[in-house]
Amino acid sequence: MDWLQALILGLLQGLTEFLPVSSSGHLELGKVILGTEVKEDLTFTVVVHGATVLSTLVVFRKDIGQLLSGLFKFKWNNETQYSSKIIFSMIPVVIVGLVCKDDIEALFNGDVHFIGGMLLITAAILAFTYLRKSGNREIGFIDAFIIGIAQVIATIPGISRSGTTIATALLIGNKREEAAKFSFLMVILPILAANAKDILDNTASFGSSIDVLPLVIGFITAFVAGLLACKAMIAIVKKGGLIWFSIYCLAVGLVAFFV
Repeated sequence: MDWLQALILGLLQGLTEFLPVSSSGHLELGKVILGTEVKEDLTFTVVVHGATVLSTLVVFRKDIGQLLSGLFKFKWNNETQYSSKIIFSMIPVVIVGLVCKDDIEALFNGDVHFIGGMLLITAAILAFTYLRKSGNREIGFIDAFIIGIAQVIATIPGISRSGTTIATALLIGNKREEAAKFSFLMVILPILAANAKDILDNTASFGSSIDVLPLVIGFITAFVAGLLACKAMIAIVKKGGLIWFSIYCLAVGLVAFFV
């Protein structure tokens, strides 16, 4: 992987991790277009995912600080309840990740037609939110679990994680701003855990297949792009602008599926 490929793939990861267009689907398409096999470069994958997690921590630093402060009071307060809901939402993806990890990884095979079809499904999911009026419900434990199931579906390349989880929250009547915040906070621990597992499972090869320069470029690009995309996504959800991403996914999905 050269520096230009790292720049493009880092940009793709940073933008599409938060924008509802499927980062996994775009990275698969990017691999096909650029002729690079990111799956072999585990170090690069871990680094760019770490960069997007860091951008999430920066954007939500006040919320995370407040949650941690409430947790260490060791009381059943609002912060403890919210953190418990995040953990509760992780149960489906943890179970599926442990049981079906190999089956999920088998889907990341560069099948452009399959990714195109999944992007069309993402477009439909986002379109449904345009027809749904804004709700006023706070996210409860059952809501968190349902959103967690949506996150499992989004492990398929081409199905947007942020788009599916936010859309699910909106469709069951949750507040727009809360839907976006919960969607971004709930993914931090699963990404860190998945990265840690990948490193432990591939200790011998980690860091041996890529130069330092592409790693640095990929990290910086993914972090900056993720920072901008995360802030933009919160504003877009508040305004109910997901329909534009539905149109985008429809266009890219059709091109990938038929061309």
